[in-house]
Amino acid sequence: MKNLLLIIFSLITICMSAQTKSKTEQNKAVTEEQSNDGVKKSRKLFLASSFKDVAKLFADFTGEELKDKSVTFIPTASIPESVKFFVSSGRKALEKLGLTVDELELTQATGEEIRNKLEKNDYIYITGGNTFFLLQELKKTGADKIIIEQIEKGKTYIGESAGSIIMSPNIEYVKDMDDCRKAPELSDLSALHVVDFYPLPHHTNFPFKKAVEKIIAGYGEQLTLYPISNAQAIIVNGAEVRVVGK
Repeated sequence: MKNLLLIIFSLITICMSAQTKSKTEQNKAVTEEQSNDGVKKSRKLFLASSFKDVAKLFADFTGEELKDKSVTFIPTASIPESVKFFVSSGRKALEKLGLTVDELELTQATGEEIRNKLEKNDYIYITGGNTFFLLQELKKTGADKIIIEQIEKGKTYIGESAGSIIMSPNIEYVKDMDDCRKAPELSDLSALHVVDFYPLPHHTNFPFKKAVEKIIAGYGEQLTLYPISNAQAIIVNGAEVRVVGK
């Protein structure tokens, strides 16, 4: 009888220990989920194909006076490109809204300059260009981590084309749009992963129409693609994601 009582007591102890461990794990999971929800609630992103075509939508999205506010303007993705008109177009569109443009070219800046400019200005803007080269330089300089930090703190991020794509989990899907050979030092295609979907700019627009169609055909069933034309933008406000424009 004594041995039987000892066995029963041991079994009860094991069960209680397992229940305690299970509750601890559940509480940890809930805490992690709440933490992720906190990050989502703070996100404010404006992801475009061609910013100059949707600048007014951005002004509506912010809902605040833009005059005298400043934006960190990163044109680095355009460096390997032969066509760069979109850089000056984006800059002019920002200035027309009343914003002070503070340029940050990642390949020429020190780590201190990068952090200072990303932290002090009101907005962060990354232009179009080669997505692979952009991601390479973001990772080399550590700017990727600082940008994520700033977004988590509630700073509004503006992306144009490549600048929109790098918010996704991984940029492998745009190999038919951009030449990955222009980023020879990039071995890992995992991106900033601020969003769980995959922005796909220039949908129906020349000269990317066929490339976008090929990406949709190849990845449409595997990834959550968000195709947008030059006249559209993806707005991320906390957990809310929607496409605006026509």
